Amino acid sequence: MNSARRRTSAAVLTTIGIAAVSLASATTAVATPSAGVQVVTLSANTVNGTDYVTREITIAPGGSTGWHYHEPIVYGIIRSGTLTWTPSNCVAVQTYPAGSAVAEHSGPDHVHLGRNLGTEPVVMWVNYVAPAGTPPAVSVPDPGCGFA
Repeated sequence: MNSARRRTSAAVLTTIGIAAVSLASATTAVATPSAGVQVVTLSANTVNGTDYVTREITIAPGGSTGWHYHEPIVYGIIRSGTLTWTPSNCVAVQTYPAGSAVAEHSGPDHVHLGRNLGTEPVVMWVNYVAPAGTPPAVSVPDPGCGFA
């Protein structure tokens, strides 16, 4: 191969490589972190390959869980404050005052965000039931709602 042809081939490959990196960078989104959240594990046991975990989750006023979904079965109770729950469609917002039971669907089709829009801490006791080693939540990017 002559030298002009090698330079052209190298330039084409470099351009393709830059385009691929640019495309990957443009489509890579960053998960939204929680803010003002404290988690205390109250109980954690594994029985016959299933994890049973109970956590106390406190969200400070103005705090947020960050966008996420759960693989485990999740259910709990709001002990104090009012939880504002927003699904990935950004509009079917639900509020859960103290004493409310909460259950969430599993899997990546059920992305949501929990926020404390009130003036007192939201305190929840949450139970997770899943195959051993399953993380309690998977963080994901904002689905387009513009808040976290």
